[in-house]
Amino acid sequence: MDYIEEEIFENQDFLTANLPKAEYDNCRFVNCTFANSDLSNVIFFECEFDSCDLSNVKVNNTAFRDVQFKSCKMLGIAFQDCNKLLLSFAFTDCMLNLSSFYQLKLKAIQFVNCQLHEVDFAEADLNQSSFANCDLAGAVFDYTNLEKADLSLASNYSIHPESNKIKKAKFSVQGLAGLLQQYDIVIK
Repeated sequence: MDYIEEEIFENQDFLTANLPKAEYDNCRFVNCTFANSDLSNVIFFECEFDSCDLSNVKVNNTAFRDVQFKSCKMLGIAFQDCNKLLLSFAFTDCMLNLSSFYQLKLKAIQFVNCQLHEVDFAEADLNQSSFANCDLAGAVFDYTNLEKADLSLASNYSIHPESNKIKKAKFSVQGLAGLLQQYDIVIK
């Protein structure tokens, strides 16, 4: 496998030709289009994706190790198919609607200003994670570990306290309705 270090890929379109299978170390991808492409078996180490479209990419056995995503469109990505060894990433100003983090261990993951509509977090370990200014409309939390997670600035979530671990998680007073919604009670 090729090794590519400290390169900047700018304004590239990987719709017709996939990104070459390689190990990318400390690379930046700026304003690139990866939509519907196959990133399987690629290794990204300390890379940054800025203003890229990664919607519906295939990530079978893809390694994301300390990767930053900023202002990216990332619809429908099945992150549970990634290589789980040293899996670590953070998202800022990203749209991740319809993506899945099913059963992933993402302790202390950071989501900042992200749209997470209908994202699947079922059975994921989100211990100590942060969802600052994130919209979680329709997101699925089922047997999810949210212990010590910070959802105090998140909105539109619906989390069933009896089927998720929420010990010491932070919620705002305005967000309490998202914890009580399944009880069919009226909050005024």
